[in-house]
Amino acid sequence: MTAFWTEPDYDDHELVQLVRDRATGLTAIIALHSTHLGPGAGGTRFWHYADPKDAMRDALRLSRGMSYKNAMAGLPMGGGKAVILAGKDRTKTPEMLEAFGAAVDALGGAYVTAEDVGIGEADMVAVSRRTQYVTGLPVEGEGTAGGDPGPFTAMGIYHGIKAAVRHKLGKDSVSGVHVAVQGAGSVGGGVARLLAKDGAKLTLSDINMDRAAALADELGAETAAPDAIMSVSCDVFSPNALGAILDDEGIARLDASIVAGAANNQLARAHHGQMLAERGILYAPDYVINAGGIISVTLEYLARRNSAPCDINEVRKRIAQIPGRLEEIWQESDASGVSPDVVADRMAQKLIGR
Repeated sequence: MTAFWTEPDYDDHELVQLVRDRATGLTAIIALHSTHLGPGAGGTRFWHYADPKDAMRDALRLSRGMSYKNAMAGLPMGGGKAVILAGKDRTKTPEMLEAFGAAVDALGGAYVTAEDVGIGEADMVAVSRRTQYVTGLPVEGEGTAGGDPGPFTAMGIYHGIKAAVRHKLGKDSVSGVHVAVQGAGSVGGGVARLLAKDGAKLTLSDINMDRAAALADELGAETAAPDAIMSVSCDVFSPNALGAILDDEGIARLDASIVAGAANNQLARAHHGQMLAERGILYAPDYVINAGGIISVTLEYLARRNSAPCDINEVRKRIAQIPGRLEEIWQESDASGVSPDVVADRMAQKLIGR
């Protein structure tokens, strides 16, 4: 493994820290990309990486994505991300999470963490035993937002897909629009349920096909195998699992007019956004369309700091602004001939002073 600061995904990050705790078996990477707008905010991923280099790549790419996401969402937060390197058995203990919380706390508020893949509300409670710089904690009370960010991410994706269908297909409704949904978990499942209520035609897939089949039975949808979902002939391909799927091979397989989903870092490399544009496929930049979750947990965190409940209506109002941001990006892309991902990056970079 070469020095991480020579890797293509290193982008003048402010801090990249390796965390080890022998007593609990914790190995983690915390990456802060930018604190220009405020503390670096972004979730913690718990994942088994066959090659540690992939863990560093995730931390670097995801933290940069959070800088852009928070800036474009108008949040007073910078960008950060953490990955906990799981063993092959994926053992995760409260003690390990508490040790991670101590590492977050040692940064003195420069990084605020929350859920990501492999981490849930109960895990955040364990982390919070050692630090106050955590959000996505369980909340009580009707009308109070917080906790699991998944449903709020799904809400933003749903609004974004409808905006993409209007822009690309000229339709004011998703009724009868065919959406191929990759991932049937908290976010993908939420997106599918919201689309089904509006009469969309759905094809579902998940690495756990039993989960996809159960959701398909619930919604009257079709299923496709994980290795076939990107080739389904559809109007919208919605990736809601892991990232870097839009590479040369993946883009060549697409038979869709729109790509709009929650997965982070969908483009494997920078030139893949242009490849989508050249194929006439409208792309919704991932960190713009998937901002619903970070909007929720950021407002939760800021409200808690002020000893106040987080108003769910304020969260919904901010999520409802996602389509407008996407439309601004697409209009600039149409006018300039620059692909939507580059347009979004330039907007975000300006906001964080880069």
